Amino acid sequence: MEKAYKFRIYPNKTQESLLQKTFGCVRFVYNHFLDRRIKEYEQNKKNIGYNECSKELTQLKKEKKWLKEPDKSSLQNA
Repeated sequence: MEKAYKFRIYPNKTQESLLQKTFGCVRFVYNHFLDRRIKEYEQNKKNIGYNECSKELTQLKKEKKWLKEPDKSSLQNA
């Protein structure tokens, strides 16, 4: 027999703000690298791997300071 649990969270204003920033940054990173992969494949017929994206994410975080606010693992997983 399997059990399931449902949880509901009630974040305060600070936590809610951080969640919104995190989701926005994750969305930006995902779309940025999706666009980058599509363009690279159309131009050179090459796929970009995880390691190259990871290195570029570090550079992207240096250029865009607001990407440093959320947790790094959420951006890495995006």
